[in-house]
Amino acid sequence: MTMRARITFTKQGALRYTGHLDLHRLWERAMRRAELPIAYSQGFHPQPKISLAAALPLGFSSRAEALDVRLNEEMPLEEIANRLRENLPSDIQIVNVENVDERAPALQTQVVSAAYEVHLTEPVDGSELTRTVEALMMSESIIRERRGKSYDLRPLIEMLSVVTEADGRVWFRMTLAAREGATGRPEEVLSALGIEPETARVERTRLIFQK
Repeated sequence: MTMRARITFTKQGALRYTGHLDLHRLWERAMRRAELPIAYSQGFHPQPKISLAAALPLGFSSRAEALDVRLNEEMPLEEIANRLRENLPSDIQIVNVENVDERAPALQTQVVSAAYEVHLTEPVDGSELTRTVEALMMSESIIRERRGKSYDLRPLIEMLSVVTEADGRVWFRMTLAAREGATGRPEEVLSALGIEPETARVERTRLIFQK
């Protein structure tokens, strides 16, 4: 009996600077060391049936990444988690392992949006920033350029709010579209607000899937 397992995991510390392909390889190595019965594709270059939900830009940390892996035999979910924990670097922590219907659509096609927390490393005026955010959200369009092509960022911002702590520290919550061909990037939102992306620490807190 084959199975499809969905693993939710964190990506922190130095692994923030590990790209999408390297992360894929890291998981493949960990699964092989954990002696999980990974299923492989057919053909001249068999590939492990591992798919990550959504690429995380370099430098971002995450509390909620997800991947699907297909296994050639059924295993208890707790055993999958325990074996992987022994073979993964400490900057990746397993949050959850669950069974997914084999016939369900590909994981990447199910992501509709992503939630982020953005903490600023430079002090800013909270009330002024709130006004800037409100003006941005009232805009009918926010034309930006990416890879030499212009696009409208505004419909990709689903939610953007400023949080001011009691001690005066200011940070953001944002939810951005993350669909195929329509992905909002936190650094683009920061640039549109006049904030240098280098002065922000971005963490993905949740991936939102189709119901």
